[in-house]
Amino acid sequence: MLPYIIAGVVLLLLIIIAANIKIVPQSKAYVIERLGVYSETWQTGFHFKKPLFEKVSKIVSLKEQVVDFRPQPVITKDNVTMQIDTVVFFQITDPKLYAYGVEHPMQAIENLTATTLRNIIGEMELDHTLTSRDTINAKIRTILDEATDPWGIKVNRVELKNIIPPTEIQDAMEKQMKAERQRREAILRAEGEKASKILVAEGNKESMILAAEAEKQSAILRAEAVREQKIREAEGEAEAILAVQKAIAEGIAMINEANPSDGYLVMKKLEAFEKAADGKATKIIIPSELQGIAGLASSLQGIVDGSSNDVAEDK
Repeated sequence: MLPYIIAGVVLLLLIIIAANIKIVPQSKAYVIERLGVYSETWQTGFHFKKPLFEKVSKIVSLKEQVVDFRPQPVITKDNVTMQIDTVVFFQITDPKLYAYGVEHPMQAIENLTATTLRNIIGEMELDHTLTSRDTINAKIRTILDEATDPWGIKVNRVELKNIIPPTEIQDAMEKQMKAERQRREAILRAEGEKASKILVAEGNKESMILAAEAEKQSAILRAEAVREQKIREAEGEAEAILAVQKAIAEGIAMINEANPSDGYLVMKKLEAFEKAADGKATKIIIPSELQGIAGLASSLQGIVDGSSNDVAEDK
């Protein structure tokens, strides 16, 4: 009988020991009370709880948590009532303060968020509220973080999830947005037409400039061509004159080489005299050696004329 009793006692002890062995998992913390008084906080790892004296008062998660609060009615500075719901990201940093700091911590955070939101929105107008989400988020987070610090809670972030104004305000906002879009469309269309006209004017201007430049270059080229043609003509005339003078010089040289007689020279002088007399000069200087010949020519001309008159009378 005794062996059975001993075996039962050993089995009971093993069950008690196994029941009081605690393994705290990652991102968890156990708040331990001894005889109803806070004793310690167990972190991750193996722990043994003293039977009958200690108990696990609270198991706390150390992960960052998210809580989405229901929409809260708030009134803006310009007396517009709207619904705003918030999302709070928080993390428990002190399990002891979290366990003993406040009763129902989530309810406390929700009420604190609602009152803080009403205070902040009450100092802002509707338009400012809709465009200042970041400012509102930062103010709420700062206030909540300071208020929840004695509770062992760290508020990391606060976001306004939805801002729902009244139906008539939404209709007015939609009309305003539509009018603003139409205004922007008209401005963009006008700017586009303006830019198009500017581009067309600049294109015409550049076209005229290019046409004037082309005409200028064409005139320069024509002037160059005319100048080159005149140069070529002058060069040709000069070459012709040189050729004539050269021919005359060669003729004179050939005459000199031939040693012409006096009669030939006199005939040449008469030819020269004839050319001079054929001009428009009023005075003609006749060389002395040609005067006799000229007189002889006049006498012969007179005789010929007299003979012609006698013949006419006979007839």
